[in-house]
Amino acid sequence: MTTLASSSGLAPLRIGVAGLGTVGTSVLRILRRQENALAARCGRAVRITAVSARDRSRDRGIDLSGLAWFDDPVELARSPQIDCLVELIGGSDGPAKAAVEAALSAGKSVVTANKALLAHHGVALATLAEEKGVALAFEASSAGGIPVVKTLREALSGNNVTRLYGILNGTCNYILSRMEQEGLTFEACLKDAQRLGYAEADPTFDVEGYDTAHKLAILTSLAFGTKIDAEAIHVEGISSIAPLDLKMADELGYRIKLLGVAERTKTGIEQRVHPTMVPKSSAIAQVMGVTNAVTIDADAVREITLVGPGAGGDPTASAVVADIADVARGTAGLPFGLPIARLEQPTRAPMQRHEGGYYVRLAVADRPGAAAAIATRMAEADISLESIVQRRSEAAVARDPGGRSGAPVPVVLITYATSEAAIRAALEKVTADGHIAEPPQVIRIERE
Repeated sequence: MTTLASSSGLAPLRIGVAGLGTVGTSVLRILRRQENALAARCGRAVRITAVSARDRSRDRGIDLSGLAWFDDPVELARSPQIDCLVELIGGSDGPAKAAVEAALSAGKSVVTANKALLAHHGVALATLAEEKGVALAFEASSAGGIPVVKTLREALSGNNVTRLYGILNGTCNYILSRMEQEGLTFEACLKDAQRLGYAEADPTFDVEGYDTAHKLAILTSLAFGTKIDAEAIHVEGISSIAPLDLKMADELGYRIKLLGVAERTKTGIEQRVHPTMVPKSSAIAQVMGVTNAVTIDADAVREITLVGPGAGGDPTASAVVADIADVARGTAGLPFGLPIARLEQPTRAPMQRHEGGYYVRLAVADRPGAAAAIATRMAEADISLESIVQRRSEAAVARDPGGRSGAPVPVVLITYATSEAAIRAALEKVTADGHIAEPPQVIRIERE
């Protein structure tokens, strides 16, 4: 039977895969399973011809016979046996960067899921791809299987994006979801996430927000037509979040999520990653477990939210294969939607100028006048308080029914819109006054 692919006269697109971990092996499985369908959709066959990984002897549960093996991914990238390199090694430098640069320099297209590489070197690599007239595709680099890159670059090209925010790390969302639903500590949930394979043995990159920051840097460039500026991102993680914070958020009508937020403001483009209180009524608040979500505010569509699996072999491989199909069809566009020369140098909006509501939890000495003194310090900084909640635990009440011990009591302040600079200045004075027993917990509130 004659198919579109066989009658097109186009030679097969020969793929070299560098990195055979969970995602790499999933890519191989999908390409083999969907071989006929991809050929029909792309108008040409897509074939894996070569691979590279550190360990030849490892059993990956997939037949690699018939494929050329390269110990060095740079040699694979330069090999005349491939037309397109799929880089799944990871890391911002080292073999991953060298292989991608080698492939682009040799006039080969590149598909990658490497957010760290793009966050640090994306503009330089896109410039090289543009000079060589080849594709640099990275749908899988941000939010796994959610097609947010293509949505920003293509589907919303007729829109002016004003704000983008989302849950971009499944590990953090899983931990916060478990803490909220079961009242567990961060440490207990992290240990469980590691047992289930959702968190690495060293979870710092995920739980301290750096993974989210790399993804946000890429999405910010796509949303606003600017050069990647990863160094401008304010980053905080979730390790300081306590069960009490989640309980208070629930009572106040919020959920706590680790968000990456990019917003065009009067002072420039604000990029921030931090735990955030979001209204329970918002779409992003409904996203639980390891799922990711991205909300985009734009002038024509108003608001859209994309939700789906943000990690794992098959979801990420699905995005990789979608990029491979675009390369095979010849429809892979400019990496960041604009020629590199037209990407603007972003004006950084200082975090100190961020404006919004705040949740502040203080461990206040349980003595007369302490809460009033704190409220006075807030007033001096022109901070209006929406509410003040003083909460003694049941155990503390049982030990000291009259509240005469002077032991610290949690006091939660919810502010109306104010600036980061004002809230920090007020808290410095509160700390200096000696009314609190530990550093303040500050969580920003993202209104709908």
